[in-house]
Amino acid sequence: MPDVSLLPKPTLHDWEWQTEAACRDLGPNRFFHPAGERGEDREERDEAAKRVCAVCPVRRACLEHALNTHEAFGVWGGLTEDERREMR
Repeated sequence: MPDVSLLPKPTLHDWEWQTEAACRDLGPNRFFHPAGERGEDREERDEAAKRVCAVCPVRRACLEHALNTHEAFGVWGGLTEDERREMR
């Protein structure tokens, strides 16, 4: 679970980037794996999510958010949880 104490204060300025996100209306299923998903299925889902991130105008802000708040799950800013963990 992310450390919510690290989240920015709830001001429009801090969250405004989300209104421009390419994933905004796609739902979470492409970006967060279901329990027990492994192997090829997980890799394919992650790659589909990364394709969305690759054309997203706020990819950097999304990744910064995920790194700053230690998001433990899902694809954020074009990186999986394992890839983000390696960055830290």
